[in-house]
Amino acid sequence: MIKDKREKMVIRTSAISIATNILLVIMKAVVGVMANSIAIITDAVNNLSDALSSIITIVGTKLANRKADHNHPYGHGRTEYITSLLVSVIVLYAGVTALIESTKKIFSGDAVDYSFVTITVLIIGIVGKFILGIYVKDAGKKINSGALRASGVDAFNDGLLSMSVLIAVIIYLVFEVNVEAYVGALVSLYIIKTGVELIKESIDSMIGKRVDHKIIDKIKEELLKDPRVLGVYDVILNDYGPEQYMGSAHIELPNNLTVSDIDKLSRQITQTVLNKYGVILHTIGVYSVNRKDPESRTAYDEIKKIVFSHQGVLEMHGFSLDKKNKIIVFDIVVDFNEPDHDKLRREILSEIRKNYPEHKVNIVLDVDTSVS
Repeated sequence: MIKDKREKMVIRTSAISIATNILLVIMKAVVGVMANSIAIITDAVNNLSDALSSIITIVGTKLANRKADHNHPYGHGRTEYITSLLVSVIVLYAGVTALIESTKKIFSGDAVDYSFVTITVLIIGIVGKFILGIYVKDAGKKINSGALRASGVDAFNDGLLSMSVLIAVIIYLVFEVNVEAYVGALVSLYIIKTGVELIKESIDSMIGKRVDHKIIDKIKEELLKDPRVLGVYDVILNDYGPEQYMGSAHIELPNNLTVSDIDKLSRQITQTVLNKYGVILHTIGVYSVNRKDPESRTAYDEIKKIVFSHQGVLEMHGFSLDKKNKIIVFDIVVDFNEPDHDKLRREILSEIRKNYPEHKVNIVLDVDTSVS
């Protein structure tokens, strides 16, 4: 149901964008030819590329919403990232094309012939593009669509390009100085910069980037509502398309719970997280904790002090003291910026062994994926 609503919103927003851009293409192409203005003609071509971007967005969304199949058991949601990349490339292409044409115009110095109609069309285009850009970008943010956000940014940039052309027209009519090519070149550089940033964002999504910590924090808060859950760690979410997450989590539980208790709790957790946040937690790992035992509590406090005396440690969890076999086990999360994780682990291990020489100490290095 959520996916259907999302698809409808993408299609509706893109359809509005296509209709608006086609109308602007016709108006600007006619006025550009009449005024012999390369800037206005380039602006019209840019609007045509926007219409193409919206068509790609619709096709990409349709492909992304296809059901999972034998070869793609996690669905086709990541197709949307390819769509975002294509739209971003179009933004970059539009900027490069505008820069090339503006540069040609600087050296050619062709005469122009502006009129009241020219100014009117440009003003309509500016207002229309700014409104469209804000509308499409906001829609993209609401449903987390990279393709729509890219299209919205592109539309807003077109408004800036049209505004630069209008400023050039006014300067020409008032001072008889033709600067449209120079103004167009400056705006083109801005569009190129935006295109590069959008491409980077799309590639980051395709490679796999850190999930927004807000959704992870909400899941942690939800799990901690159960009094039996003493801690939530290692929340790893894999992104199979916008708002399509599957992953796992580790929870600390009292060591007196039965297997039956843990089974019921883990099923309850996965169902609650799915219903509330649309996230599939396919694995719930368990750390057995004895917080009431004085010896375990003392050892935990002492070791925690040693661990956090070292810079680069973000978190410590999963602490277990096996008094019978004299084994101490716990996990630490180390900052990605720490140059040598293994060296840090060895240093901590060495200090703990001085305090607990009769114990076997095992420190597990965890990856910093969910520490906010």
